[in-house]
Amino acid sequence: MTMHSTDQKILPLDELAAHLDALRRTGTRVVLCHGVFDLLHVGHIEHLEEAGAMGDALVVTLTPDRFVNKGPHRPAFPEALRARAVAALASVSYVAVNRWPNSVETIRLLRPSVYVKGPDYKDTGADITGGIVAERTAVESVGGEIRFTQGATFSSSQLLNQHFSPFSRDVDEYLAGFRASFNADAVLSWLNRVETLRPVVVGEAIIDEYEFCDGIGKSTKDPVLAVLQHDVQAYPGGSLAVANHLAGLCRHVGLVTQLGDRLGREDFVRSALKPNVEASLLSKANAPTIHKRRIVDRYSGSKLLEIYVMDDRLLEAGESAALSAELARTCRPADLTIVADYGHGMMSPDAIRSLSDASRFLAVNVQSNAGNRGFNPVSKYQRADYLCLANHELMLETRRKDGDAEAEILEVARRVSCPRFTVTMGKTGTLHYDVALGFTRAPALATKVLDRVGAGDGVLAVTSLLVCAGAPWEVVAFVGNVAGAHMVSELGNSSTLDKVSLSKHIVSLLK
Repeated sequence: MTMHSTDQKILPLDELAAHLDALRRTGTRVVLCHGVFDLLHVGHIEHLEEAGAMGDALVVTLTPDRFVNKGPHRPAFPEALRARAVAALASVSYVAVNRWPNSVETIRLLRPSVYVKGPDYKDTGADITGGIVAERTAVESVGGEIRFTQGATFSSSQLLNQHFSPFSRDVDEYLAGFRASFNADAVLSWLNRVETLRPVVVGEAIIDEYEFCDGIGKSTKDPVLAVLQHDVQAYPGGSLAVANHLAGLCRHVGLVTQLGDRLGREDFVRSALKPNVEASLLSKANAPTIHKRRIVDRYSGSKLLEIYVMDDRLLEAGESAALSAELARTCRPADLTIVADYGHGMMSPDAIRSLSDASRFLAVNVQSNAGNRGFNPVSKYQRADYLCLANHELMLETRRKDGDAEAEILEVARRVSCPRFTVTMGKTGTLHYDVALGFTRAPALATKVLDRVGAGDGVLAVTSLLVCAGAPWEVVAFVGNVAGAHMVSELGNSSTLDKVSLSKHIVSLLK
């Protein structure tokens, strides 16, 4: 093959496909490799040299930045730089950045004679994504074959962790200590165990709306900022978001929630829930489904204003009785009940008693927000098996603004008959308590914070499963902070937790 300069080797995907069609007509045997190639290293070089020897033209396609699911801190190098690094290798004929999350559609488009993977992919059972089976099917459908290189394997994630860590020294020391006690397989085994649990989520349904606007100046008549609306994005929030997180980790999830009988948005709610969520949608009379609208500056991402659309009065007697009956029916057969109480009127005293009576394992989050601040204390629950709270919610319960978190947990443990706690503390991480084992701390693992809305819901979901399953607190703390890092890097509940992404993030941190 004629050698090209580095930049000439990099082509748009469709242009590359047309070029390969022309080469095939001359009898050229096309070989394809696909991957992230984040921090090019000797293992990549040997892999690509061996792959190139299997044909006449070696094509390498790269996972685009937006689909690299090794955690919010990855990729370390953007796709343009990764493409140039790979294209600089003499063994590589052409490079393109993919436009799909995986290589299946790319294989069908480029139609290679040989699709080459590294030796660590020979065992298809070890592939947590299940992608290798789909790739084999795709390459065979275009008349090609899948082959595996034989060289030693190296890890970009391990090299990046050792030499280019995005974390502080304290976090690096924590991760080193955690790796010494738990490898990735040990942590992932707990995600496998919780997959068979059958959780039920109870709490208010919330529709989170983001109205993206451009500031156009001060109103001519009033001292207010005028904005021009650009677009509106809506996401399932509240108990809907918790249920979706669980649905990415468990095979079956139950949900008991309430919609309003006006502005109900039931079609949106049902379409936004994952298919394995079985929802019981009760109705609240003369009320809207709760909407929380954020007016956001499109350029900076700053939130200018938040608008609540809701009727937060307590349930009437008939509504409370219907809810209590549904909770008794739904929670008794479940392995655990997870309460996401946003303090907007759904969780009546009768409903709380029904939860306490019917739940085998009761996990509770009682949230303080602008719509209920000071009026939604965790002590309204007289029993819980696990409490997951934010630090400010702990302080509101104890009425101590600058108290010691450990002492506050012990006091709340006396007020609520609960033996296990997680307290999220923002950028300082999480604090965990077990009455039999004492306290465990873990640092935050976030490297990018876009939006903190919904982060606590993700932590509640995954830690409730792990605590119910009996996972070590070190694992609960680590995985909870991985989930929190994922959620704060996204806009609100625009994405949800799932086993594959969470697993790949965990593996990348523990290499």
